[in-house]
Amino acid sequence: MEIKDMRAFYAIVEEGNISHAAQRLDIAQPALSRQMKRLETSLGVQLFERGSRRIRLTDAGRVLYSRVEHILGMVDGTVREITEIGSGIAGSIQLGTITTSGALLLPELISEFHRCYPQVTYQIWEAEGARILELLDNRVIEIAITRTQVDSKVYESIVLPNEPLVVVMNKDQVIGASDSEVRMEELRDTPIIIPLRWQSLFIANCRKLGFDPHILCVSDSIVQDLLLVKRGMGAAILPVSSRTLLTDGNLHYKKLVSPEMSTHTVIAWLKNRTLSSSSEHFIKLFREMFLGERAQHGDEETV
Repeated sequence: MEIKDMRAFYAIVEEGNISHAAQRLDIAQPALSRQMKRLETSLGVQLFERGSRRIRLTDAGRVLYSRVEHILGMVDGTVREITEIGSGIAGSIQLGTITTSGALLLPELISEFHRCYPQVTYQIWEAEGARILELLDNRVIEIAITRTQVDSKVYESIVLPNEPLVVVMNKDQVIGASDSEVRMEELRDTPIIIPLRWQSLFIANCRKLGFDPHILCVSDSIVQDLLLVKRGMGAAILPVSSRTLLTDGNLHYKKLVSPEMSTHTVIAWLKNRTLSSSSEHFIKLFREMFLGERAQHGDEETV
């Protein structure tokens, strides 16, 4: 079996059908189908279940997929390491991030990394958490920054300390008796704008206090949520780091209490994938800057 066969097989499985895989590989669909037929013939097994609109693997196909994923990761990592020898840290870092965490962490981190390694370039994808993990799983990116829980069997990760949720309100519609806090029961009659990931917990907490909240809008676009608040549409429940996204005198922030709600940021990468040297150094610098760890101890705190 040749590497090109492995890459073709892997693309088909990841894309879920032949046509999308052919587009990804930039080859004609009939040629890709013939290539897979030849591969099955040479191996003497059937890799795909026929007759389904979406690709389904046989038992043999599942075994091959697990091996190919590991082999391609080693091959790609080895190529990167060889090309980087003697040239210093270079290449490109591919990473994906959700809006709030990216705005809070990346400008300072990339600025410092660029000072240390000016030859490195960056490709950054921004999306909601599930999409960022999908990009990571499909090896489009090497590093994911998300608030989504990750499977420790699949990913290496760093979890930052908890970050409180706040109530963001228009300065002309200030809620709560305290200057710095809003009790959840004080939101009883307030239209609420909230990201999907916190909706269920917020509603459950409100019901424990004896009321159903008025959920005006469920939106994972943090900037959009802030703009709705600015327009006087209601109050938004967001991480405190959302302050960095829209500097506006019309917005007022108070910590949500009684009960408090919090979130955390996760930096994740695939366990079975060899990171590029630039990405490894990027993660080490992240540990130093945000966890206070020395670089030489960078591999001791993964969870």
